[in-house]
Amino acid sequence: MLVEQQAEAHSTWYVYLIRMRNNALYCGITTDVQRRFKQHQQGTGAKALKGKGPLTLEWYQVVGVDRSHASKIEYQIKRLPKYKKERLITSQLSAILD
Repeated sequence: MLVEQQAEAHSTWYVYLIRMRNNALYCGITTDVQRRFKQHQQGTGAKALKGKGPLTLEWYQVVGVDRSHASKIEYQIKRLPKYKKERLITSQLSAILD
């Protein structure tokens, strides 16, 4: 377990947005976007996405090597209104969060 924690501490963290069948957007963080998206598609990821497919990975961006920082960015994005999340998909993170 310690080895996994050490590896995670030095991993690159990403924040991502997934679009659900009802057009809602789900925000999450991970160190491996493709692996996490596959988990969501298989129903073994977040409970909030179960039965909400088909899912589309709309956007992701590197947010650093610190999980704490990635979690703070995720929280900020989750609090954004949907129109700003939609703008985020087509623009840069800094343009939305500033």
